[in-house]
Amino acid sequence: MSFLKGTFGCLLLALAGWACALTPEQALRIAEGESDDRIAALNAAAATRDAALVPYLQALLADEVKLAGGKALIVRGDDVVEAATGAKATLPDDAEDVVNNNRMRQALEGALAAFNLSSPDREVRAKAIADMKDSVDEGLADLLDKAASAETDLGLKAQLELLKATALISSPDKAKRIAAATLLAGSADPATGALLAAKLDEEADAEVKAAIRRSIDTVQARLAWGERLGVLFTGISLGSILLLVALGLAITYGLMGVINMAHGELMMIGAYATYVVQNLFREYLPAAFDWYVIAAIPLSFFTAALVGAVLERTVIRWLYGRPLETLLATWGISLILMQLVRTIFGAQNVGVENPSWLSGGLQVLPNLTLPYNRLAIMAFAALVLIGVTLLINKTRLGLFVRGVTQNRRMAACMGVNTARVDTYAFSLGAGIAGLAGCALSQVGNVGPDLGQGYIVDSFMVVVLGGVGQLAGAVYAGLGLGVLNKLLEGWQGAVLAKIMVLVFIVVFIQKRPQGIFAMKGRSAEA
Repeated sequence: MSFLKGTFGCLLLALAGWACALTPEQALRIAEGESDDRIAALNAAAATRDAALVPYLQALLADEVKLAGGKALIVRGDDVVEAATGAKATLPDDAEDVVNNNRMRQALEGALAAFNLSSPDREVRAKAIADMKDSVDEGLADLLDKAASAETDLGLKAQLELLKATALISSPDKAKRIAAATLLAGSADPATGALLAAKLDEEADAEVKAAIRRSIDTVQARLAWGERLGVLFTGISLGSILLLVALGLAITYGLMGVINMAHGELMMIGAYATYVVQNLFREYLPAAFDWYVIAAIPLSFFTAALVGAVLERTVIRWLYGRPLETLLATWGISLILMQLVRTIFGAQNVGVENPSWLSGGLQVLPNLTLPYNRLAIMAFAALVLIGVTLLINKTRLGLFVRGVTQNRRMAACMGVNTARVDTYAFSLGAGIAGLAGCALSQVGNVGPDLGQGYIVDSFMVVVLGGVGQLAGAVYAGLGLGVLNKLLEGWQGAVLAKIMVLVFIVVFIQKRPQGIFAMKGRSAEA
């Protein structure tokens, strides 16, 4: 039986030098009375490191303890034993259930965690410290002090000292409260700042209040760095997304001069291609589901590229050199594509699930966690940028695209099939938009209106960076992302958008060519 196993464990711990003498009175005081009295009795028992307390606390948390005849009984199925001695007992008809409120449960969980502080496994000790953060009080201060003295890991030792200070900040001893407040100034945990702020409101002594106030200032100054780095990371993350969205537009608009208002819908097609691949993996390859994103990347590219090739061949090729007609035509195409997607997939957003290796995040600071999916998008954007740069500058197709862009008639005279190059270039831009949609499916909802939220921003990136300049798109995308997040923290999301737009208008007025001007001159200039 499980409770006999607990008793046997108690005997083993007793041989290792632990006390094992939970008395019936102690067991009763922990289970009966007001929460304050029960917690005081719990802390007193926990400070003795009585191993017999462990199975009893587990039984209390499992609601397996009843009170009868002035004793605490552990009831598991048909087995009834006395909590302190383990002796078999009979359950009376008038036995009462022990009720634990949330505060009492936290105290029980904290006491259980305290027993793991002497585990030989560092991970167990680290988890015990983390579990105790929300339930520690002065009654566990001696236990924490002993654990800190025995701890060999410097990082865990520092955490135990802070935990002890958290326990002593409510001590009736003024000197202990001042020492605890001073020690807590070394914490970088947001919860510590909240704890100190709460204690500041409760504190009556002026000297202690001054010590707490100094610690709050120190903790807030340290946390401010995490907030600043968080804003910077969020801005770079947004900039990477804008860059990824704008790279395709940098080719279709920057190099080819086509104002493609359907660029956002090509991105949407890439996102829905990812959704389809996800469903296929879930249905036919569930064991390999975590790798569906790898298969979705090329499919989203080729699906969007194919749609782009069809658009260029059927509509856009007849509108080169006519920007207004191109704008209106592509806007109409965008409406058609959105309605087509609504017809096939429905008007509601569809769910695209992150694989396990893109879930969670990397905790750099207590108040700064970097999500894995955002880190992956930043890396993906960098890889796509490198690939596009090499394609444009180092391949035969890139040479043809640059040649047709600079002087179409001369390129035709040299034997270049300019119509085919136009199709390849537009398909490439559309395919990159599909890659952007694949990436965006990992950080947000996928729906028919997905592209509408990014089309204006992507045009701003291309225009600000300099038409036809990939380097300019990088600077503009990252710069606008960081600037937007900085302004959001200051003035809110709506005003931040307006201020960014005003900045771009003023900048283009002063420098119409953008950050980077096109080098050289075209034959038509």
